[in-house]
Amino acid sequence: MKNVFTIMTLLSLSIMLALPVACQAADKKTKSEVVMKMGGKVHLFHSSNVAAQKEIAISEVLPVYRISGKAGQEKEVGAVKVLSFIGEHYFEAEIVKGEIKVGDIAKKDAASLLVQPAK
Repeated sequence: MKNVFTIMTLLSLSIMLALPVACQAADKKTKSEVVMKMGGKVHLFHSSNVAAQKEIAISEVLPVYRISGKAGQEKEVGAVKVLSFIGEHYFEAEIVKGEIKVGDIAKKDAASLLVQPAK
């Protein structure tokens, strides 16, 4: 009986100590997500300097998708309007619809562009 009481006490104590750590980790993740809203500027990263610049035109509106879940389902979360080229691997764009997070993907045909916050 004494052993059962000791085991239950240690189990309860370990749960009480571990619970705040898990809550703090979830809170930090929520605070670190950057949500960009309509009217905000973003940079769109592409890996090929020639193909993407030929395929995507200035003033073109591209849908933005978020990949979620274990199955990797794509859900349209907004749209961006391409404003200009920035260097070899970036476009500057403005959010025209929805709320976009870092890591969302703007797509046109075969081109996929990674959304990054404007600096």
